[in-house]
Amino acid sequence: MVISTLMMMMRSIHGRRLAFALLAAALSGAAGCSQPLLSPNDERSQYDRYDRVRNKYSDQYVEDAYGVRTPNLRGRLAPKD
Repeated sequence: MVISTLMMMMRSIHGRRLAFALLAAALSGAAGCSQPLLSPNDERSQYDRYDRVRNKYSDQYVEDAYGVRTPNLRGRLAPKD
């Protein structure tokens, strides 16, 4: 069923463009599953070195009581004393 629909789409110019767009979307989606661009040890902003020197650095992620890892937004966005 799906193959016959794809073959019908390939016959027309619009079908070819649609098939190419679907293929490009699938390939770009697969490429997005590769390694992250920045490692957790890289500096996230220009203030990270300042915070590390003064022992005010906050972790990127925190784990709750159930072991679920979530971004540490409260710790990273809170005003520094």
